[in-house]
Amino acid sequence: QVQLAESGGGLVQAGESLRLSCAASGRTFAPYAMGWFRQAPGKEREFLGALSRTGVTTYLADSVKGRFTIPRDNAKNTVTLQMNSLKPEDTAVYYCAASESRISSRLTDYDYWGQGTQVTVSS
Repeated sequence: QVQLAESGGGLVQAGESLRLSCAASGRTFAPYAMGWFRQAPGKEREFLGALSRTGVTTYLADSVKGRFTIPRDNAKNTVTLQMNSLKPEDTAVYYCAASESRISSRLTDYDYWGQGTQVTVSS
């Protein structure tokens, strides 16, 4: 199996930035599409963006486009989420996920999930 671990969450003020990281371990010799999701209390998990298996294509949700990016990393089996101009409504648990198939905005297309990292944005 593949294990994913998010890090970088915390408490920030509105307008500030955070960079989340996701490290993969286990069966990481295979290529994966990597996605980022978030889930606020009482709400469904929301797609944020994804990086293709080749690392060439990125796809960002309209809700965060222009503020969030998924930069390419030199390190293997890692993915980051750069979050700028954070708003209180960005408060959620942020998850990374890996897909053995393709880049997707659908939760069901992802095979592995991290445990999440809390991001809290104060006004």
